[in-house]
Amino acid sequence: MPLALISGFSLALSGACLADGFKDCTKLDKAKWKPASEAEAKASAAGYEVRRSKVEGTCYEVYGVKDGKLFELFYSPEDLTLKHTIKK
Repeated sequence: MPLALISGFSLALSGACLADGFKDCTKLDKAKWKPASEAEAKASAAGYEVRRSKVEGTCYEVYGVKDGKLFELFYSPEDLTLKHTIKK
């Protein structure tokens, strides 16, 4: 197998491994989203120590620690419902 083909295949696999985020939470226009700080507050109220948050697709992705483990929490910016959780 040619080296270029192997390298391309390896890059494709590594990109797939990194793309574990949940990205589809709402169809609401971004101007009408609730503030990200409210998603962080919901995570804190659920017992997570919030480390940071960011926008991932149409979701708020909140990184939090609970019981010594890291979690990624995906909230809808429309109504702040928890859509998905990934334990790291």
